[in-house]
Amino acid sequence: MAVGAGAGGAVTGGVLAGRVLTGLVLTGLVLAGGAAVAGTEPSGVTLKKPLQPAARTSTMSTHDAVNGRISMRTRRGVEFGTILHNLPHPTMTERLYYSDSYLTSFSAAVTAIDADGRRVYLDRTAFYPTSGGQPNDLGTLNGISVVDVIDEDDRIAHVLASPLGVASSDAVQGTVDIDRRFDHMQQHTGQHLLSALFADRYGWPTVSVHFGDESSTVDIAGIGLDVDLLQRVEAQANALIVANRDVTVSFEDSAAAGSLRKTSDRTGMLRVVTIADLDRSACGGTHVRRTGEIGGMLLRRGERTKGNTRVEFLCGMRAVTRARTDALLLAQAARVFSASPEELPSLVERQQQRVVELDREHRKLAAAVAAFEARERWSATPPDVDGMRRIHLAHTGTAVREMEPLALALTALGRCLVLISVESPAGVLLATSADSGVDAGQTLRAALTAAGGKGGGSPRVAQGGLPNTHALLSLTLALGFSP
Repeated sequence: MAVGAGAGGAVTGGVLAGRVLTGLVLTGLVLAGGAAVAGTEPSGVTLKKPLQPAARTSTMSTHDAVNGRISMRTRRGVEFGTILHNLPHPTMTERLYYSDSYLTSFSAAVTAIDADGRRVYLDRTAFYPTSGGQPNDLGTLNGISVVDVIDEDDRIAHVLASPLGVASSDAVQGTVDIDRRFDHMQQHTGQHLLSALFADRYGWPTVSVHFGDESSTVDIAGIGLDVDLLQRVEAQANALIVANRDVTVSFEDSAAAGSLRKTSDRTGMLRVVTIADLDRSACGGTHVRRTGEIGGMLLRRGERTKGNTRVEFLCGMRAVTRARTDALLLAQAARVFSASPEELPSLVERQQQRVVELDREHRKLAAAVAAFEARERWSATPPDVDGMRRIHLAHTGTAVREMEPLALALTALGRCLVLISVESPAGVLLATSADSGVDAGQTLRAALTAAGGKGGGSPRVAQGGLPNTHALLSLTLALGFSP
């Protein structure tokens, strides 16, 4: 069976992407509302071999939303001459968004519904399912919120917030959230334009795309995208948007579809989205009619990832909202310094340098204080019978890491073991002098394991954590220190 397209890519009669259209005409047979009647064969629908009303095999088409492919498959067990919604196999869903991305209100018939009435299948729908990286639409069916839309190959499942309360074959009214839909249209067309720009002007083809709720990213096979080049690409992208080029959808046989951005390895019918004089890509997503409707593009940043470059981009109102948020954040930061946003970079750089200098001074003073305190504690702690000093310093509200300078200052004075403990969270640090003959890392690791804790370190200093204060007390005693 061949599917023909009329002006503007609209299919006249027949099966489009696996969606049964009213008035399917086969040679010797017409399916009109499910009844077999006599009729002639219209243009755009052909069948090489006539079918009989009781034929057990029909050919139906399915759509691959990732690459825009419309392929033909055979489904068994379909009785011609019967009412479509009563067929033993559910009918396929006609996807209205293929030919009209702006359609947001439609009527349809229920073809199937699950037991709790929340998963609904229709004979046709304007709801776009999550597919090809593009998020699904939201909206209502008979006033009930649609919370998810799922592509099940031949059919589209509409998941509702509450039971629909209708029976199979009943008519329903659907409404798509136009704000969400149009936002997705802007991002998707913007991505096509940006990918074409990177490929044509810089030789960097797109590797992958991610459409997010707040921003989207495109991974390109290229490196060296610095800030200056990112700004240049952004200006070029917006110039293409302002040019207001036509964006059209057509349905083309894969064998004859030429000049595609990426050659499809599929056979059958392709849905092709074209930006005039810029890009032709096989795609099943929703798009704006002209590039001007993208509404502007903001490239926030580029970063290296797995040998490629990931570029974050936003289009339309997303770009405006993000730019406004960024401006407010800059203004807020500028007020802290009593400066203008333009002065912030140099101010922050000077403050960072000052922080580094102050940190260096703090470390020097902390080392001097630790050396002074170490001499006092060393003198106040008598050695045991083997000449080893065991010094236990218990602290509260201080991380053990902060006490390391003192521990190292103590061990530098000679033969000693130093244990620093903190109750909340329970943790320890063990430091040993070079002449002590004790490996701090091995000794503490073994004691921690026995007490249910974890940690380790070098032969001179080690630290770890414990599950509770009881385990901390057990470890302290096991290492030969007084609580």
